[in-house]
Amino acid sequence: MAVDDEHFREFVEARYMDLLRVAYHLTGSTQDAEDLVQAALVKVMRRWRRVDDPMAYLRRVMINQHISMWRRHRMHEVVTAFFPERPTRDMTETVTERRALYEAMRALTPRTRAVIVLRYVVDLPEAEVAAALGCSVGSVKSRASRGLARLRLALAPETPPPTATPTPVSTDPAPTGTTRMTGVTP
Repeated sequence: MAVDDEHFREFVEARYMDLLRVAYHLTGSTQDAEDLVQAALVKVMRRWRRVDDPMAYLRRVMINQHISMWRRHRMHEVVTAFFPERPTRDMTETVTERRALYEAMRALTPRTRAVIVLRYVVDLPEAEVAAALGCSVGSVKSRASRGLARLRLALAPETPPPTATPTPVSTDPAPTGTTRMTGVTP
């Protein structure tokens, strides 16, 4: 086994869970995340000797791979009159909130999702996110702002519309247009 192969194996053993976490936030599925990490590692393994910053390079490969998979397997929304039946399970509130977050993340475009994941999950500065995605810092800021706004909107609790309070009917015998003083005896 070559020295580079040994170094690659050590890197994967040390950073696999970090890579899996990033992939999970990109895909929203454990199985898809594992596939994404595996595909990225296979691509990077071929070029391992030329990689300067392996973690940044792997994140970029995963993002590109995810975007290309998303483009190939894009789902189309189907509008129906009824919601599809889904099995209900007894879930805790935390799991429900987390699921809602992942669904809201899936509604974002892949590049916006990549900005949100790199900026707020991986906690990279805007300049590093811009370098990883090959765009300007301003583009990262605007995508992050729009993405967070869409997430807030999707995760906002639904409030029922205010009910109209009925106007009280006056039992005052005074004719319309006259003023009646209360508390005064004639």
